[in-house]
Amino acid sequence: MFTNKLRQQWSEGKPAINGWLSIGNAFTAEIMAAQGYDSVTIDIQHGALDYGSVLPMFQAMRASGVTPMARVPWREPGAIMKALDAGAQGIICPMVNSADEAAEFISYMRYPPHGQRSFGPTRAAFAYGGYGVTADDEVLALAMIETRQGVENLKAIAATPGLDGIYVGPADLTLGTQEGRLPPGFDREEPEMIELIRHILAACKENGIRACLHCGTAEYAARAVEWGFDLTTVSGDSRLLSAAAAASVKTWRDLTKAAAVEATKGAY
Repeated sequence: MFTNKLRQQWSEGKPAINGWLSIGNAFTAEIMAAQGYDSVTIDIQHGALDYGSVLPMFQAMRASGVTPMARVPWREPGAIMKALDAGAQGIICPMVNSADEAAEFISYMRYPPHGQRSFGPTRAAFAYGGYGVTADDEVLALAMIETRQGVENLKAIAATPGLDGIYVGPADLTLGTQEGRLPPGFDREEPEMIELIRHILAACKENGIRACLHCGTAEYAARAVEWGFDLTTVSGDSRLLSAAAAASVKTWRDLTKAAAVEATKGAY
């Protein structure tokens, strides 16, 4: 049976850094998991991958010891249960708009009598050296509030029994509450968005659940931890790859351009 290291870390009052995987490749997952993250999440919702990629990605992350999680496409029992059976120790569920929807999501995470999860942890049983109904106490249920309706029902959602935390995705939260006035994106600086993000944080604290925030940079994530967030995601595999490649190409072009200018000067 497994112990969720993320739960343990939080119980010690330590914030966590989460990695993000949207490239459907086990080697990419293995590389990311080896970089020192506390947890790593596979984005099944928007990632360029399917279940055929998800399973080997979980397998590739096992050696690193990170807490493996997944963001599922929707509040759909089959997708949630299959991700858990594959080895996910935490599930992020998008578009939770009411306490009833939060309760429904949680019911898919837990076995009877506490929920309606079907028993069949095909990979998890092998990966964790056994897997029983006590997994109910270890897996994490994290709901995403991304719409005006979700914000209006925030207090009721946060108070839902069995919910472990709320995961804030600033891009959809902006789309869902600002009615086109602001473009989607991470690391919000608009006063109204910072106020809203911190409002969600306060609701989490009031109900004794964890607050999680998706960030674009480590600098913004550090600010969020200072506000009181328990987990921050910093960028992700595709964005990190793109940024590193672009920086490398720019450096090469700048240096070779400078060398060419110097060579031209020497020719006269």
